[in-house]
Amino acid sequence: GDSISITQENKYEFVDLYADFLLNKSVEKQFHAFYKGFQMVVDESPLELLFRPEEIELLICGSKNFDFDELENSTEYDGGYTDNTQIIKDFWSIVHALSVEDKRKLLQFTTGSDRVPIGGLSRLKLVIAKNGPDSDRLPTAHTCFNVLLLPEYSSKEKLKDRLVKAINYSKGFGML
Repeated sequence: GDSISITQENKYEFVDLYADFLLNKSVEKQFHAFYKGFQMVVDESPLELLFRPEEIELLICGSKNFDFDELENSTEYDGGYTDNTQIIKDFWSIVHALSVEDKRKLLQFTTGSDRVPIGGLSRLKLVIAKNGPDSDRLPTAHTCFNVLLLPEYSSKEKLKDRLVKAINYSKGFGML
């Protein structure tokens, strides 16, 4: 097809064929090898006898149950924060009001993964540490250690504004 000119009449066909090439044909050999290996594990092991498909999905993808009460109860505090510190109370009030998508982003921001671990969020050991007095800085995180560094903002509104910005604009090891 590389010798065929693209015209108004065949442009949609070209896009369809090109997308098929990029998404299917160009990785067909690699996908077939993956599929063959996956089938060997599933067909040759007692996995299919021990687990239902939903249970295998849970093992691979994690839970879909975002119970942030569990996370709140298992979270530890450092640097002068306790579960009774006003900013921590405000933090959890804000978090519980977030949409499921924003809760997923918060998990991604603080842990590096947007998945709930097997056993639920109580298995996740999050630490919220004080990161200085009120400032214009955004919260930061050490994803390897599940640590959220939270400045002591002067108001709940400022905390919400900075937290939402941090979870929406973070990207890997920095900001967009």
